[in-house]
Amino acid sequence: MTGEAQGKRPAGFPSKKKTGKKTDAQDPVKNFEKWKKKYDKTKIRIKREKKRNKKPEWQVERENIKRLVDKYSEINIKDAVKFSDFPLSKKTLRGLLEAQYRQPTEIQRQTIGFALQGKDVLGAAKTGSGKTLAFLIPVLECLYRQQWTAEDGLGALIISPTRELAYQTFEVLRNVGKNHDFSAGLIIGGKDLKHESERIHRTNIIICTPGRLLQHMDETSTFHASGLHMLVLDEADRILDMGFADTMNAIVENLPKTRQTLLFSATQTKSVKDLARLSLKDPEYVWVHEKAKFSTPATLEQNYVVCELQQKVNMLFSFLKSHLQKKVIVFFACCKEVQYLFRVFCRLRPGIPVLALHGKQQQMKRMEVYNDFIRKKAAVLFATDIAARGLDFPAVNWVLQFDCPEDANTYIHRVGRTARYKEGGEALLVLLPSEEKGMIAQLQERKVPINKIQVNPEKLNNVQQKLEAFLAQEKEQKERAQRCFVSYLRSVYLMKNKDVFDAFLLPLEQYAASLGLAVAPRVRFLNKARKLKESSELHPGGKPGDESDEELQSFRAQIRGEKLAPTAKEGHNKAQHESSEEEEDDVDEEEQQSSSEDEEESDNSDSDEDTALRPAGLSLALDRDEEEEEDQRDMELLTVKRRDVFGLEDGTADQEESSLQNKATKKPEKESKFKEAKKALKRNFKVNTKMTFTEDGEMVQQWPPLQRTAVPAGSEDEGTSGGINVEEARERLQREDQEFDKQEYSRKVKEKHREKRLKEKAARRDASKRQKEEQKGESSSEEEEEVVAYLDCSDNEEEFDPSSLPDPDKHVDSESEDKGREASGKGVRKRGYSNSSSYSNPEEFADSRKRTRKEDPTGPESRPLDTGLSLAEDEELVLHLLRNRS
Repeated sequence: MTGEAQGKRPAGFPSKKKTGKKTDAQDPVKNFEKWKKKYDKTKIRIKREKKRNKKPEWQVERENIKRLVDKYSEINIKDAVKFSDFPLSKKTLRGLLEAQYRQPTEIQRQTIGFALQGKDVLGAAKTGSGKTLAFLIPVLECLYRQQWTAEDGLGALIISPTRELAYQTFEVLRNVGKNHDFSAGLIIGGKDLKHESERIHRTNIIICTPGRLLQHMDETSTFHASGLHMLVLDEADRILDMGFADTMNAIVENLPKTRQTLLFSATQTKSVKDLARLSLKDPEYVWVHEKAKFSTPATLEQNYVVCELQQKVNMLFSFLKSHLQKKVIVFFACCKEVQYLFRVFCRLRPGIPVLALHGKQQQMKRMEVYNDFIRKKAAVLFATDIAARGLDFPAVNWVLQFDCPEDANTYIHRVGRTARYKEGGEALLVLLPSEEKGMIAQLQERKVPINKIQVNPEKLNNVQQKLEAFLAQEKEQKERAQRCFVSYLRSVYLMKNKDVFDAFLLPLEQYAASLGLAVAPRVRFLNKARKLKESSELHPGGKPGDESDEELQSFRAQIRGEKLAPTAKEGHNKAQHESSEEEEDDVDEEEQQSSSEDEEESDNSDSDEDTALRPAGLSLALDRDEEEEEDQRDMELLTVKRRDVFGLEDGTADQEESSLQNKATKKPEKESKFKEAKKALKRNFKVNTKMTFTEDGEMVQQWPPLQRTAVPAGSEDEGTSGGINVEEARERLQREDQEFDKQEYSRKVKEKHREKRLKEKAARRDASKRQKEEQKGESSSEEEEEVVAYLDCSDNEEEFDPSSLPDPDKHVDSESEDKGREASGKGVRKRGYSNSSSYSNPEEFADSRKRTRKEDPTGPESRPLDTGLSLAEDEELVLHLLRNRS
């Protein structure tokens, strides 16, 4: 019973063994640990398998590239609605999305496919249609397909005509291609050449201007373009024209022929010669708007106004005053016109910020103006044609062309700064009456819709008087106005289309007055051209051999070192050459520093003699030969120096060369005021005079100052004829000299006497000073001796001076005693001089003290005092004296 009872348990309590098994199986912690161990083992095994079967990244990327390349042939332009519809890399798509580019434009849709397939493309589209992305995306994809790195060097080259356009392209490339690993560089003039040369050999994408690129090709030894895959010419028609012809030919010679070439512009070139230079292979022509009704954007409203030359400045000021809340770009023909009018309008204060952008500025200044105009919501930008191509200024409301453009292509590029990509804009062209017919015919031929409008003359603000006041106050402004005048006439004269531009029809005097000038400066090249034109009209019938004879004559003159007037044809050729040089320098050449800028301005403008104000018809016949030579020097743009290399010529050439070198080394003499006055008299200049009236009503000449004679004129014949009587003038000069000599002599004598008096006074002052110092020195020495003498007596207060005691043999009454006491009291207080009755003055006492010192050098301290009395009497005497003192 007990055993059974011990082995059995109640029904409600399970056995221990069964309970333990259940708790192990149902414990969640232990179950999770087991699962975790199993999971980790499986995960490690899978990782090992993946690692074993995983392909390297370069292989995966290569497979992706191959997949993209296979899709290039399947591109359908009509189905491409988004950039993702093109077979582009993920990095490029991500960059486009981050830069807010989602849908391609028409030019991008049609050119990206051809460019991805490796074909040469000539793309043309209206301004503001997105041509920049149309070549940047193929550039990125081309280098991505080649898996290009920094070690591979240059892979793509993008050439722009202006620095601002290159900078703008570089910024777009940075935004779109920031996810790629390529290196990009901006190579333009005005930057540090050494800094660029240190990094250019590791740059994959170069955005540059032609001049600086050719400089690196010539000077940087580590730079080469042998591995170039893609060449892009932005604004190709401008780069391939005569201005950049030599530079581009030299650049293309250094590039490999197995490359892809892309050309983009709003006015694309179709010249077979230009395309042959670039070695294009079966290029694809993409003219997006070739069949469009108009060659300018449909959202652009275009008008033109006919205005006289002398009213253009007034019209510009009135236009700006009526558009104070707009963003305006004003285009001018030349840099000096921008420089002068910019400074003048800053003084006029039209109520809107005024900026200037031209080719004579330093690079940092140009970038500052570019960024400043982009940031401003309302401003006006005075610019030359460097801002006419490619620049994307946001929200430009108006484009005003102050000067007539060179041709219809220039007009299209200028007005393209507004109405960018589905935005609106307005353009206004200012034409002279002589320019209207020819220019409007060109624009209509190029399918440019433009309407004529009229300007209300009552609303024009006249600023001519203010300009005259500015020029009268500042001489520098006057010189700038003269340079502006000459530079504008030169730009008109050098234009190729003579049906539109005729410099001989311009009203020079009125135009000079509108700039604030009192008289128009003399323009030598225009006068010379007018003479050539008149001579050609007088002799219209020329033989065919005349031209060859003139060439032979000029050739002989060059050999002899002589000067001949160039023919009209030669002048025209030189004019074209100068025009191309000015455009090239204005667009892309290295900008000079501020000092060299002033030199260039002075070189391009006339000299001091040229800018002298000269009324028409007052030139004298005496200086005609001199003017001919000066005009000839202006017309000679190029001077050919010949050198006898083989020794075939005689010694005359060496003499001429040495004389030329001496002339070159000889410093130009500075013109004195006498020479200027002589020149003015010779040319019969009329000097402006300024007259004022006194309170009494008398007229007084203030300028120029009148020469006042020292001697009155006397009885001179007022009724004599004009001219100078030499004898009377000589006599008057002699009288003036005598009078002046007398005054000068008397002045010198007075000055001499005055100096003599001052010297004597200074000598007396010094003598009195020395005398006072000597007296002070003597008195101080005496005081020192007295102090020493009397201090010897009072060094020891316990000792008694026997000389102060009265003589016991003499009877002294009370009155004399009192007086003696008073005197002794004073002597004690004053370190008295009357201590002894035996000396009448202190000098005798001091002499006695000196003698006693010399006689007895031991002094009173070493000798006992002998009064001649007994000891008891001495004691009584001392007590008596002490009692009296108290």
